Amino acid sequence: MSNTALHIVITGASRGIGFETAVRLCAMGHHVLAVSRNVSGLRQLQERVMLDNQRAQITTLPFDITDEELEKTLLPRIRESAPHIDILINNAGFLVNKPFADISSEELMQVYTTNVFAPFRLMQLIVPLMPVSGSAHIVNIGSMGGFQGSGKFPGLSAYSSSKAALANLSELLAEELKEKKISVNCLALGAAQTDMLAEAFPGYKAPLSAEDMSEMLAWFAVNGQKFFNGKVLPVALSTP
Repeated sequence: MSNTALHIVITGASRGIGFETAVRLCAMGHHVLAVSRNVSGLRQLQERVMLDNQRAQITTLPFDITDEELEKTLLPRIRESAPHIDILINNAGFLVNKPFADISSEELMQVYTTNVFAPFRLMQLIVPLMPVSGSAHIVNIGSMGGFQGSGKFPGLSAYSSSKAALANLSELLAEELKEKKISVNCLALGAAQTDMLAEAFPGYKAPLSAEDMSEMLAWFAVNGQKFFNGKVLPVALSTP
């Protein structure tokens, strides 16, 4: 773990793995900038973090990352909240569980806007805020559903293909950002007990909890760039 407090942006921080990862990173002594459109979820996050440690550094930023005003609205708030950004965790996601033939254009666009287009744009905006220190790290949260060669499941064509796009984008950006000394990796997560998993696999009981998965994610965000760059790494006990 780093001995220096890092400034970490994490999206989708109001529930599930994002929520638990934000809690864990704050407990590690880092400054977390938690982004979500769910205002009440962010309020619960702040209460949870401050209950554990009144000195914890957390900034909640209620915002929908699919909003076209990302640059005009969210970016200035990030600039005001931290002198720079050391780590970006693109964790927010959206899932549609429907047969391929029944997925509407609107649903397809919503999935790709949340899972690919918004992270793409957010990375464009955050990269200039990252120090050229060799420790800056972008972590994209993918899925085993988007991991090449893994088992695939009906109903998840939009979601899994969007996560495959995010994984490939991570590999590409790692090459493009080498001169800036910014590492980019993608964690292809397997089954963890979250609301999103319940949407994809109703009735399935995952072997890991969101809190369990957050232990790996928080460690990797802070330390993973010391060992990996441009990698898509499966983090899964089961799929699902």
